[in-house]
Amino acid sequence: MKWLSYLYKGNLNYGILKDENEIIPVQEVLPNPPATLLDFIKEKPTVLNIETAKETIDLKDVVIQIPFTPPNNIMAIGKNYYNHVLEMGSKEDVPEHILVFTKSANSLIPHNGEIELHQNITEQLDYEGELAVIIGEEIRDISESEALSSIFGFTILNDITARDLQKKHKQFYLGKSLDASCPIGPFILENQTNEEVTFHIETKVNGEVRQSDTTEKFIFNLAKIIADLSKGHTLFPGDIIATGTPSGVGKGMTPPTFLKAGDNIEITIDKIGTLTNKVRKS
Repeated sequence: MKWLSYLYKGNLNYGILKDENEIIPVQEVLPNPPATLLDFIKEKPTVLNIETAKETIDLKDVVIQIPFTPPNNIMAIGKNYYNHVLEMGSKEDVPEHILVFTKSANSLIPHNGEIELHQNITEQLDYEGELAVIIGEEIRDISESEALSSIFGFTILNDITARDLQKKHKQFYLGKSLDASCPIGPFILENQTNEEVTFHIETKVNGEVRQSDTTEKFIFNLAKIIADLSKGHTLFPGDIIATGTPSGVGKGMTPPTFLKAGDNIEITIDKIGTLTNKVRKS
């Protein structure tokens, strides 16, 4: 199932995507449902048969929202594709262990939300299409063999980065946490397996394919990422983990090509959907 949060006739709600163009409100499949999608993830109520739902809403009639505000900052994995490491440096930069940074949850914006250019503080705003994992239960010190069972679902995240700020401050947080700089969504694909799932990621800027790769190319797979993050560090339901971006970012182009006002970014991950956002001047 695919879940989403949406605004309909002035009311915020969440539900299940049906046949890619209709929404089943959660009230149709769950009496007295939790208030938000995050609460649903925490409480794990049993959903009724969606085929019995009487009411549906046309997807085009709603405004898609971010799925939820996570309990903590977004955790992100850097340098998780070999070819991306090469385009940003050299093979000597390939990490031996997961490289972790965080992004402010305040930076999140939804599908069709506008990315702020922040032209007064950066000249090098860049895109990074990524698979994001949603944790579904409280875990700590989990093994790799158990890690995948802790995943509630998968979504799409655009790890927008101000490359010059990243270099200036010699860390990742500020350059990756600007307001309105982390698109996420539009849907969460619920995890139905305890096996490693392969996804294909494609990023287009103004219709031009810039990134195209699969999660089979991860340096560190999902089980390894989750297990390592949980070592002495509790993960909570609703925690979001961005798993790294493939090669093809703007900084890696010759010459480097950064985002500008009016650019349209589409990130497609098979089985999940397409996350679309435009860039606007601040």
